[in-house]
Amino acid sequence: MVYPPAYPHDPIQAIADDVFLVRGAIRMNALMRISRNMVILRHGAELTLINPLRLDPAGERTLRELGAVRRVMRLGCFHGIDDPYYVDTFEAEFRAQPGGTVHPGPAIDQPLAEDAALPFAGARLFCFRGTPQPEAALLLEGPRLLLTTDAIQHYGDYRHNNLPARLVMPWIGFPRTTIVGPMWLQAMTPPGGSLEGEFRRLLEFDFDGLVAAHGSHLASGAHAAVTRAVERAFGTP
Repeated sequence: MVYPPAYPHDPIQAIADDVFLVRGAIRMNALMRISRNMVILRHGAELTLINPLRLDPAGERTLRELGAVRRVMRLGCFHGIDDPYYVDTFEAEFRAQPGGTVHPGPAIDQPLAEDAALPFAGARLFCFRGTPQPEAALLLEGPRLLLTTDAIQHYGDYRHNNLPARLVMPWIGFPRTTIVGPMWLQAMTPPGGSLEGEFRRLLEFDFDGLVAAHGSHLASGAHAAVTRAVERAFGTP
């Protein structure tokens, strides 16, 4: 199998105890390259990759030094291009919500669901209800860190976005702040429906930090920032 290449990325960075972040990029088309993030969770000697992105050889060596990649976890339906590489290369278990059609492989070993046990302690899973494609968020209770994909994003900077992307992002709904992903919301809102209630349900989680699959790490104040983003998106206080 031919896997997509590794795109430019930063070194692996610790952002909490046994929680690591890689900020990188993905090419959308011939003109635009945008940011993309992977979170690595370490439990003893084992690693779980959240929304994986492929690393260059030096990055992969560092990853192996952190521990053994035991599982891959896909939280968002639009993120999965590098999942087969990690599942095949590391013989990793694959966890995702069933029903996604954007990236149909790899085969799911353990389905993600709010009432299903997670393979590590101190975490809670949130699954959006009523969307045409699956989307989830993961709360790490110890560091009070919320991991999302496209539904909630934060842009403290535009690192890893190339110049064309940086120029257009403020004009297409991606300003330098915390947002409900506008393209995700448009694609995921059922006809005649609203996902506001789902975001309000997500806000019942106790979190202070945020890492999405795009943008930058918001180390604190994330709950208030997400609350404001939801109010802007749905026009409600």
